[in-house]
Amino acid sequence: MTTEYTGRGDPARSLALLWRTGERASRKGKPDLSVDRIVRAAIEVADTEGLAALSMRKVAERLGVGTMSLYTYVPGKAELIDVMLDTVYGELPLPGGEEEAAADTAGKPDGGWRARLEAIARDHKTLYHRHPWMLQVGSSRPPLGPNVTAVYDHSLRAVDGIGLSDTEMDTVVTLVTGFVNGAVRGAVKAEQVERLTGMTDEQWWWAHAPFLSKVMDPRRYPVAARVGAAAGEAHNAPYNPEHAFEFGLARVLDGVEVFVRSRAGSASPEGGA
Repeated sequence: MTTEYTGRGDPARSLALLWRTGERASRKGKPDLSVDRIVRAAIEVADTEGLAALSMRKVAERLGVGTMSLYTYVPGKAELIDVMLDTVYGELPLPGGEEEAAADTAGKPDGGWRARLEAIARDHKTLYHRHPWMLQVGSSRPPLGPNVTAVYDHSLRAVDGIGLSDTEMDTVVTLVTGFVNGAVRGAVKAEQVERLTGMTDEQWWWAHAPFLSKVMDPRRYPVAARVGAAAGEAHNAPYNPEHAFEFGLARVLDGVEVFVRSRAGSASPEGGA
């Protein structure tokens, strides 16, 4: 699987592209190009053909122009990927703004922040399924563009004012979004396997079940035999991505809730603060 990384381009050029501070006008007689048109065409290539197919030549073909004409606007593929990622993050709904940050949760502070984090997780899940190539972009050095910044700010607002330090707020947001990334990655791989084999997980499971029952000795593998059979019967498959996401998200939020309560306790007089 192809993996690309953000932050590999020239910093000054990448930031100029991300914030559109240095966009050049089309040359006389050339097609009406722009950074936005090029980026949208690149996203379409990645959406329909996969990240491995993405190249400056492929984007130029989709736009019906010569490859060299793209370099008037985008220095190269590294910078293009930065802007692509920032652009699709702009599709996330970011309601509330300042009012959201100041909103009172009507005596349910835990339910308030938990509901907000859950909504953020589900929005990210939807975005990853819409653009699966995002899961192939390593972004430990994120593109510092307007949309990525806005999403980060919005996510932090979900846990602002609940007793966490700034570093803890950042870590909680990273934990939740990291879980979503991993969970959806598994779901996308399951979808890809189904397309490649032409067989659903349910069909695969029932095709193997008769033979498995003959070779699986429950006396040798008692727990695996019992639990595997129960899970297989429940999901009609060895793995259910949707169940895994729902279960995992709930447990992650449960853990965050325990941590938030512990921080509140340590800050109270009874907790010795």
